[in-house]
Amino acid sequence: PNQAWSYDISRLAGPVARSWFYLYVVIDIYSRAIVAWSVDSAESDKVVKRLITTACDREGIDADQLILHSDRGAQMTSTTIAELLETLGVTRSLSRPRTSNDNPHIEAAFKTAKYRSDYPARFADIGQARAWMRRFVHWYNAEHYHSGVAYLHPSDVHAGRAPKIVAERQTVL
Repeated sequence: PNQAWSYDISRLAGPVARSWFYLYVVIDIYSRAIVAWSVDSAESDKVVKRLITTACDREGIDADQLILHSDRGAQMTSTTIAELLETLGVTRSLSRPRTSNDNPHIEAAFKTAKYRSDYPARFADIGQARAWMRRFVHWYNAEHYHSGVAYLHPSDVHAGRAPKIVAERQTVL
C-alpha cells in the first residue's frame, strides 16, 4: 500500500439539547488533507460505505494501495465496512482495544475544527452544519499551515507541491 488514511465520526450539537448531527471525516495521514467528509443525521455504516467508496474513486485509489485506520466503533467494525474494504482491496487497520488515543491524526483534525472561534455552540439544522464544514475543510486544506507537515498547507502536500515549496523557502532563507 502506498496510501494511509484514517477516518472517524464525531457528533455536532443540533438545534436542541440531546440532538446531534454526525460528522464523518477521512484524512490522508501523510499529507493531513481531509480527502472526504459528510454530515448526516444518523450514525450509520451505510454513510461510511458511501464516503469511502466516493473518496477512493475520486482519489484514484486502486486495489491494494490503501491502508484505512479507524477506532473500534460499531460503524468501523461492521460487516458492511469489512466487506466493502475487501471488495476495494483496502487493508483495514483498527486501534488497539480500549486505547482511546490510537487515532491521533483524525482526533487532532476534530479538535482543530471544534476549537475554531467561528465554531457554533449548536447548528440550527443540517444545512448549516454542512455549510460550516465546507468552509472549514477549504480553510483546513488550503489555508491552514499545519504543524504536522512542516507548516505547509495539507492540500500542497497532498498534491505533491511540498518539495517545490520547501525549496523556495530554502532559497529565501
